[in-house]
Amino acid sequence: MTVDIVIPELGESITEATILRWLKSAGDTVERDEILVEIETDKATMELVAPETGVLSEILTGEGEKVQIGDVIARVTPGAQAARAAAPPSATTVIPSSASASAVEGSAPLSPAVRRLVEEHALRPTDIPATGRGGRLTKGDVLQHLEPQTGGTQTVSRPQAVSTVPSRPAPPPQPVNLARPAGVVPRERIEPMSRIRRRIAERLKQVQNAAAILTTFNEIDMSATIALRAKYNDTFKERYGIALGFMSIFAKASVEALRAFPAINAEIRGDDIVYKNYYDLGIAVGTEQGLLVPVIRDVDAKSFAAIELELADLGQRARAGKIKVDELTGGTFTISNGGVYGSLMSTPILNPPQSGILGMHKTEKRPIVVGPNDEIVVRPMMYVALSYDHRIVDGREAVLFLRRIKDCVEDPARMLFGL
Repeated sequence: MTVDIVIPELGESITEATILRWLKSAGDTVERDEILVEIETDKATMELVAPETGVLSEILTGEGEKVQIGDVIARVTPGAQAARAAAPPSATTVIPSSASASAVEGSAPLSPAVRRLVEEHALRPTDIPATGRGGRLTKGDVLQHLEPQTGGTQTVSRPQAVSTVPSRPAPPPQPVNLARPAGVVPRERIEPMSRIRRRIAERLKQVQNAAAILTTFNEIDMSATIALRAKYNDTFKERYGIALGFMSIFAKASVEALRAFPAINAEIRGDDIVYKNYYDLGIAVGTEQGLLVPVIRDVDAKSFAAIELELADLGQRARAGKIKVDELTGGTFTISNGGVYGSLMSTPILNPPQSGILGMHKTEKRPIVVGPNDEIVVRPMMYVALSYDHRIVDGREAVLFLRRIKDCVEDPARMLFGL
């Protein structure tokens, strides 16, 4: 008797996924709760595990193929490892008919990247030594196989024939493209967009079409916040095991500003405006799959340490593809820090259905004028931007919101006393 591996419910509005990578091959012994396969939805990468200890007897869907909720993608035969040896040769991977170049009879399916290389260079997978798990062919295997074909050639010297034909002027030398030797690097590389990237594109276009987006800017003198970190960071790290960062300070400052201007924490739902009395902040995280926005719940009730610890955990799991779908939904306001990549100024795009997003940027020393005597001093300054939905947020509210952020960050004690 076999147990089906079924695509489960993956979250609100998600109806399909893509098989990203099989970590086991047909015929492998598996342990209960061992990860079998990674699947990709339009929100995140997820893992499916073995329901029982036994043998992965069949793989019904290859890497790169789309599946629907409820589809059976594999079967596990519960039992001991001996069941694998007793299994007939036919109990191997079932190769989908669409995977003409993706695998050969009895071998592991190829990943999309490997399949592209094999098709591009008209290779036979069976001619390439495979070093991956379970005999799987890796991208490195293909590149290693191609290296002798694309490497330098040796010149063999031969006796020069003596010609009796009168010499003619040699033709002018033809230009040689040294940057791209013929037959080595194709002029173009085509890859299908990942589900996450397609969904990001859809949502960005959707919000641009639906919302009336405006952006307002201000600049913040980071001197007080930097001094605060310098004074308490060692003690903070010793007690909580994590450094005190800018993000927790901006998150707390955002809560103070959202309380003062609740329209920026609201959303349009049909013909209604829904004002939210809770503060679930999305923090944008760049990953190899695209931009993900994990949500920290009830930021108003959390300490600086709790925010930093949760942010580190969510960010690490987002980059590793371990984030859960429900951790990416339900935010009321978003913060994006382009400064970690060196951005000096940008106009962030709303994360629908939210009505506001705060953009942080690079801290850079600049001369500014301060004091009653117009003294010119050098201070660490950061440009900040607030993009907002003008349908429910007025320009006055947006400007004052950003000014509230500026006041809190320039004088962090304000947040302790609610000033």
